[in-house]
Amino acid sequence: MAVFALVLLAILIILLTGTKGMFVPKVRIYTYMDDSAALARGAPVRLNGIVIGNVGSVDLSGDPTPRRTVRIEMVVVASRLAEIPVDSLASISAENVLGTKYINIKRGSSPKTVAPGGEIPSRDVSEFDEVVQSGYDVMVAARALLKRIDGVVNEMEAGKGTIGKLLVDDRLYQNLNATVSEAQKVTASLNKGEGTLGRLLHDTALYEDIRGSVRRLDTLLAGVERGEGTAGRLIKDPALYEEARKAVTELKRLTEDLNAGKGTAGKLLKDDELHRRIRDTVAKLENTLDRVNSGEGTIGQLLVNPSLYHSLNDTSREINGLIKDFRANPKKFLRIKLALF
Repeated sequence: MAVFALVLLAILIILLTGTKGMFVPKVRIYTYMDDSAALARGAPVRLNGIVIGNVGSVDLSGDPTPRRTVRIEMVVVASRLAEIPVDSLASISAENVLGTKYINIKRGSSPKTVAPGGEIPSRDVSEFDEVVQSGYDVMVAARALLKRIDGVVNEMEAGKGTIGKLLVDDRLYQNLNATVSEAQKVTASLNKGEGTLGRLLHDTALYEDIRGSVRRLDTLLAGVERGEGTAGRLIKDPALYEEARKAVTELKRLTEDLNAGKGTAGKLLKDDELHRRIRDTVAKLENTLDRVNSGEGTIGQLLVNPSLYHSLNDTSREINGLIKDFRANPKKFLRIKLALF
C-alpha cells in the first residue's frame, strides 16, 4: 500500500508539473538568452504552439558573450527532434497578460534538424518585455478607469448629480410621477377627442377640410405646372424669360455705365469736380441760411424784425382798404379833364 501510494503521488506530481508521457523517450536541447524573463522550471515548450516538452532548468551560463547569459534546458520528446530544423528560433512568450510564460520554438526551413543535446538560436526577449510592459500599462489604465467609475458610483449612491438625484431623491420621483400622470391625462383627453389636438385626431369633418385644402393646393400646383396664371407663365413662358433676361442685361449695362461715369448719374457717382461743386453750393446755401437766421438782408429782416413785419402788415391793410374804396366808388379816383389850347 505504501508503494502504491508513492506511485500515485509521483503520478500526481508529474501531472501537476505539466510533464506528460512518463515512458516516452525524451532528449535535452538548449538555448541561450540575455534574460530569463521570469521563466520557471517546468514551463511548457511549444513548437509553433504545440506542446513538445517542458523546461528542465533555467540557470546562469557563466558565458560573458552577449545574449548567452542565461542557459535554458528544454526536455522534449525525442521523436519531435526530426521536426525542429537547426535554424529554428526559441523565444519566451506568455499565454496572456498575467499568465505563465513558456518557450515557443518557431520552426525554421533548414533540411538539417537539431541533434540531442544541440542548441537552438534564440530571439531577443526585448519584444516580450515590451508586451509585458504594454500589458502593465493597460492594467494601470484599467485600474485608474475602475477607480473613476467607483468614484462616480459612490457619488451617485450619495445622491449627487442628476443621476444620483434620480436614484435617491423622493421629490424628484414624485415630480416625475406627477408628470407621467399629467401626460396620461392629456393622452386620455386626446383619445376622447377633446381640445384642438383631439379634434385633429378624431374629427372627420376637420380631416375632410384639411384634405380638401390639400386637394385645392394640388390643383393649383398642377395649373402652375401647365403654365396657367401668372405663376404658371413665370415658370413656363419662354417669352417672359427672355424679357426678364433682357431686363437683367439692360440693368447690367446701366450698372456698367454708372461705374464708367457715363450720364448724369454716372457723373454724380464718378466726377470729383461735380461733387466738389455740389458740396460748395450746399456750403453757400448753408451760409445764406445762417445769415437769414441771424437777420441779415431783407429776407432776414422779414424773419426776425417785428417792426418791418408790422409795417408790411399795415401797408397791406391800407392797400386792401384802397382797393375796396376803388371798387365801391371808382369815379372818386377817376377824373377826366379836357382843356383847349
